[in-house]
Amino acid sequence: MKSIYITLLTIVFFTISCNSNTATKKTLHKETLTQEQLDKYETAYFASGCFWCVEAIFESVKGVKEVVSGYAGGKAETANYQLVSAGKTDHAEAVKVYYDPKVVSYKTLVKVFFGSHDPTTLNRQGPDAGRQYRSAIFYKNAKEKQVVETYINKLKKDKVFSGEITTEVTKYTAFYDAEAYHQDYEAKHPNNGYIRNVSIPRLKRFQKKFPELLKKEAH
Repeated sequence: MKSIYITLLTIVFFTISCNSNTATKKTLHKETLTQEQLDKYETAYFASGCFWCVEAIFESVKGVKEVVSGYAGGKAETANYQLVSAGKTDHAEAVKVYYDPKVVSYKTLVKVFFGSHDPTTLNRQGPDAGRQYRSAIFYKNAKEKQVVETYINKLKKDKVFSGEITTEVTKYTAFYDAEAYHQDYEAKHPNNGYIRNVSIPRLKRFQKKFPELLKKEAH
């Protein structure tokens, strides 16, 4: 009986995924910038599992002005949650990070990326499995590519991860915003089962690991 009970608990946990629809809404208080204001900042593109989690992590970093959940790596006509979450596209759930380079560098954002997920689990992050949850960095130019490759080489040299780093380093082509209800999802739905059991613990692990990178309100 004990083994059956443990098995059932395991099934319940791992069926809680990024496409869970159980949610309790919460009013979100944050600075809202216009697109004109955001356009003054630099942008960076990352994918490391469920975009609810990734968005919340980058939102907590000093110098980051806004983070948008969306899709990258596929075509415009397939950039919708129904298709992406079902693994029927080439898209990864990704985020667009608007940041102030005077406060936080691209290299630091790459550090945040590798320090907040497991890049050795191919096409999987936690309970979320499928190519749509792959680890990927979409670089915009040769300088960004060099920063990423240099950082990965250092991780390998220092043997930071026991397994092989599977992160895709891909030239950025396009980013498509996810549906409005996905934006700031973790902050708006703190009682969602996935948020409580996966997203918030992941955020807290990152914050404990890199307190020096956090905004004051994130401490």
